[in-house]
Amino acid sequence: MSSLRNAISRRAHKERAQLSSRRKFGLLEKHKDYVIRAKAFHKKEETLRKLKEKAAFRNPDEFYFQMIKTRTVDGVHKPESQANKYTQEELMLMKTQDIGYILQKLRSERKKIEKLTAVLHFVDNHPSNRHIYYAEDREEARELQSQASESRVTPPSGDIPDLIKRKTVASYRELEARKSRVNQLEKLYMEMSLKKELQKKGRKRKLCEDELVCPTSKPVYKWRSERKR
Repeated sequence: MSSLRNAISRRAHKERAQLSSRRKFGLLEKHKDYVIRAKAFHKKEETLRKLKEKAAFRNPDEFYFQMIKTRTVDGVHKPESQANKYTQEELMLMKTQDIGYILQKLRSERKKIEKLTAVLHFVDNHPSNRHIYYAEDREEARELQSQASESRVTPPSGDIPDLIKRKTVASYRELEARKSRVNQLEKLYMEMSLKKELQKKGRKRKLCEDELVCPTSKPVYKWRSERKR
């Protein structure tokens, strides 16, 4: 009987929508919306209850070392400044490690560009077919070689399959992206190297525009010559 009861089609009862006269109040809240709102409300209520209980049972004599490093301003804890957290030697070491990482990435990108350029150059200059000729003497070999060099032309674009065309275009796009990335890494490497040199000991000053032989938009520094022992 249960199978027959399920076989009979029943009317789907839908939740009513907001009345046209009450449209100014927005969408009518459904039961699933109420469940979500109620769970969020009870979760916040439970959090407030736990915080009140924790504040009520707090020991007034408790001590944490973080109390020394922080101070309260208008009821908000503000930690001490972390500007002088590292020494000058530690900062120099971190700068060196960062420059080494950038240099490693720069070399890796250059190798990939060289490899990709060689592959694309081979694809563009690769002949469409190969023939083996046999010559009896050197003069005939020179003639065959000159004829082959004259007749060697790149295949027309119509003979190249669409898949190879798409791959070639994607490879050229990747090559341009890697070249722009290399330029960005070179600029970053130069800036980081300059900052590292400026952190070293020694008197230095920034040159004015009149003192520059080749004017540039980037700052140029000059170190005072020191006598080495």
